[in-house]
Amino acid sequence: MRRLRNVKIVATLGPASSDYKTIRALFEAGADVFRLNMSHGSHAEQQARYEIIRQIEADTGRPIAVLADLQGPKLRVGTFAAGAADLEEGNQFRFDLDPAEGDGHRVCLPHPEIFAALEPGARLLVNDGKIRMKVQNCGADFADCIVTTGGTISNRKGVNVPDVLLPLAALSEKDRKDLEFACGLGVDWLALSFVQRPEDVTEARALAKGRAAILSKIEKPAAERAFDEILKVSDGIMVARGDLGVELPVEAVPPIQKRLIRKCRAAAKPVIVATQMLESMIESPVPTRAEVSDVATAIYEGADAIMLSAESAAGRYPVEAVTTMNAVARSVESDLTYREVIEASRSVQRKTVADGIVAAAREIAESTDISAICCYTQTGKTVHLIARERPRVPIIALSPETVALRRLCLSWGVHTVHSNEVERFKMAVVNAARAARDYGFADEANQIVVVAGVPFNVQGTTNILRVAPCDERLIFRTDPE
Repeated sequence: MRRLRNVKIVATLGPASSDYKTIRALFEAGADVFRLNMSHGSHAEQQARYEIIRQIEADTGRPIAVLADLQGPKLRVGTFAAGAADLEEGNQFRFDLDPAEGDGHRVCLPHPEIFAALEPGARLLVNDGKIRMKVQNCGADFADCIVTTGGTISNRKGVNVPDVLLPLAALSEKDRKDLEFACGLGVDWLALSFVQRPEDVTEARALAKGRAAILSKIEKPAAERAFDEILKVSDGIMVARGDLGVELPVEAVPPIQKRLIRKCRAAAKPVIVATQMLESMIESPVPTRAEVSDVATAIYEGADAIMLSAESAAGRYPVEAVTTMNAVARSVESDLTYREVIEASRSVQRKTVADGIVAAAREIAESTDISAICCYTQTGKTVHLIARERPRVPIIALSPETVALRRLCLSWGVHTVHSNEVERFKMAVVNAARAARDYGFADEANQIVVVAGVPFNVQGTTNILRVAPCDERLIFRTDPE
């Protein structure tokens, strides 16, 4: 029988992975979702990659999800007369709105929103936190700081402001244009950067108009503090550990990662763990042992997906990176400890009929000889509930809605199958049995669990569970109409 890898792999496309041959190789190596990073590349380049993905989808007959990752506002210093300046610990340094070139004492920070939010004691981090300063005095157009960690500050380096809620929208003008472009292409997920509050997510959702699901990137302390509210209005979450590790102490990131994964699972919303998972494979054909352990940890914690960034977009070994991630995932998921950890972390409040049905489906599958749980869905919501249970058997999602199937490519343990609309439950069972056999999850001697809603093709009607044989003759002989 075929064994499905449960955790999904997200591969970022870029200069190292822009042609049909490479993207097809990434898909065959195990990539389930392709990420288009809107911070890099033109719209024409992104469109070409998108069209290749859809060609591969057509050629293989398997739905593929596309995630467009919006850049978000970029806060940067201005320029220096000498191109750079060396700052030592204890030095005084000023940020202001004066566009004149900077020196070792001051530089322009062309973001009045930062000055409006700053207060004495707040930290300013430059160049991914390599240079750190603390605000001593500030006003509407300046901030006098003391350098707490020195280094070389140079032209247009990025600035992080971790201690205050900035009065900045998550969507810049560029993001709005990129969002409309990506939705016009037909991407399945939009990743929203610089999220600080739930209103950032609802603004993006209003612009998307249902054309793409919204995934919130948790990369700022404000987002971590407001996470419960952000999760409620998001369709999924990305734990973006790079920026999070700049603005928070690095030792704070692992417990945050674990906590956010558990909350996402309880809410039945997919969660991606991202950033530097196999960073050394940008240049090396093999990862470090620590990187392998990092990937394994995310899988043990129950993440829906793990992500490659520069490794697959710009690295020398993009296919090898996906192959490695796939191998690590299969190794972890075959470990008995994995099931113990996953099942010990199951904590769900049963509030609806659908909650009860998917829990029963999982319990039946684990206590009897069941080969797969098959679910008919219009929107994917019931499939997310099944995935939350983390069953020991594969989840087969059947739907006539291609959009729903593509979005489900991000969800733990789900194999997606396009199905024609059905009007009778008997035919739903027959189609589910055929899918289980056709994709190698069962044979005629096996049984499956079928979850569906009657009447069919109506959202939110999950109300029926059937244990069925995979032998169609037995289905026609015994099942009700």
